[in-house]
Amino acid sequence: MGLMMLYLFFLEFWVFDVTKGNSHYGMGGGYHHFAGRDASRAFVSGNFTGEGLTDSLRGLSSSEVKSVVDWRDFYFRSYTYVGKLVGRYYDSQGNPTKYLKGVEAKAARGAQLLEKQKKEEAKQPSCNSRWSQDEGGQVWCDVGFPRLVQRPQEIALTGKMSKRCACFTEDQLNNPGLEVYQGCDDLAKTCQV
Repeated sequence: MGLMMLYLFFLEFWVFDVTKGNSHYGMGGGYHHFAGRDASRAFVSGNFTGEGLTDSLRGLSSSEVKSVVDWRDFYFRSYTYVGKLVGRYYDSQGNPTKYLKGVEAKAARGAQLLEKQKKEEAKQPSCNSRWSQDEGGQVWCDVGFPRLVQRPQEIALTGKMSKRCACFTEDQLNNPGLEVYQGCDDLAKTCQV
């Protein structure tokens, strides 16, 4: 009879038994680097080496911290909760530290900002899009004309600026901040991207 390994997984200072996912968390598994340590930052940074495998969430945006909290919620639904990790976020009595309170506040702010962005973007319909190896990318509007527009909450959410494709009617095309896709006619309903 083989020896059954117990794989513990730490996420945002919570400890989970992920033994039932040993094909992922065991030796040779794609998530083995997460087993036995708190590597919460790597969930959003994508850095799965040395300094990236840390519990420090300092410097992450509010939406990134919210994303870590969302991952924690996934683990609560999917695996067995074992306990709290004593250290940066919990003291030896299991009480939250000031760092944990800060993380929770930042995640709550991220949730508020994401909801606000979703409401703002719902006011202006998004473009349809598709991509294929043969034709490349394409955006189009069933009603209106495709334009790139700055995401209003993006800087507060991620610290970066990004744009999205939205559909605008002809009378809205003079609104400030709208950008025609390069190589696309001003009144085209479909643009190659």
